[in-house]
Amino acid sequence: MILRGTRPVMPCALLGLIVSVSVAQEQDKKTPLPSSNSPSGGELYKQHCAVCHGDDLKGSGPFPPPYRAPPDLTTLARRHGGKFPDAFVGKALRNGVTMPAHGPAEMPVWGTEFAGNERLNKGQVEQRVKNLTNYIKSLQKE
Repeated sequence: MILRGTRPVMPCALLGLIVSVSVAQEQDKKTPLPSSNSPSGGELYKQHCAVCHGDDLKGSGPFPPPYRAPPDLTTLARRHGGKFPDAFVGKALRNGVTMPAHGPAEMPVWGTEFAGNERLNKGQVEQRVKNLTNYIKSLQKE
């Protein structure tokens, strides 16, 4: 039984619920979620990084001229005061490294590569960067 004084309140409450659900759904569409089936850091490393940095992360992969030998990724923490530089590695993966004055970039811009070539959204790209960063972090020398 609906009480006489509550009739105008029910449609307003229902309308408010509908609007809040619609707004939440619209926000979900704008915020890309990471893919739950993102490749592991090890898989990504083997596919994209090992060709230059080698299977052992020590920069032992083949690299053609004019590129210089890639850095040893197992010593990143040691070279940064004993603390793994998560932000530095993530930024390098997302944006590449500084280009020399008159030569090619030393490292591909994986953020752009993942987004463009593999048609990934921002959340999926960030998940891959995180997976790669964590993989490299897990293999640091003591």
